[in-house]
Amino acid sequence: MSKILLINGSPHVKGCTATALGVVADTLEQNGIETEIIHVGHKDIRGCISCYKCKELRKCVFDKDMVNEVAEKFKEADGIVIGSPVYFGAVSGTMTSFLNRLFFSLPAEVKRMKVGAAVVSARRAGTTATFDQLNKYFLHGEMPIASSRYWNIVHGNSSNEVMKDEEGLQTMRVLGRNMAFLIRAIAREREAAGLPETEPTRIATNFIR
Repeated sequence: MSKILLINGSPHVKGCTATALGVVADTLEQNGIETEIIHVGHKDIRGCISCYKCKELRKCVFDKDMVNEVAEKFKEADGIVIGSPVYFGAVSGTMTSFLNRLFFSLPAEVKRMKVGAAVVSARRAGTTATFDQLNKYFLHGEMPIASSRYWNIVHGNSSNEVMKDEEGLQTMRVLGRNMAFLIRAIAREREAAGLPETEPTRIATNFIR
């Protein structure tokens, strides 16, 4: 069975972001996809220090928080949903530290062609900027992005308020169904013809020579 990881970057394990992720997870389960919700926003997670040891170790050098633990789960998963509240018009600080280290330390072949989706919650504003920031992780990793009929956003200042955001909840349900479809389609094509050809050596062009 296919599996999706859902990462909650809010410090509130039963808050607005968790509520939205729960709706996505329920819909994925209804469509035959196994899910696991992982809460990281309340953890003490440091940022990347650009030591590049992960390129040697194939994991982050800091091994006492959740980054490497989630990385191992990511290797076996078919996709990932990353959710964050809006903090000053951007992704929460803990979630940014977590994602920077997770996506940088994972080898390219682990991320490639796994389906990604971003979910954002806010009381009022800053949602689209945060949504754009989250999606950049997928685009850097050759990961197809699952879409809904609107940006994957819910509004509310509490879980109860989010449950009253009927448009936001519908967006989460459509996202879950579309993500399940995309995962199954990629799995069929991988089995029939393999993944798209890739270039093994990454070209890095600096602007100043």
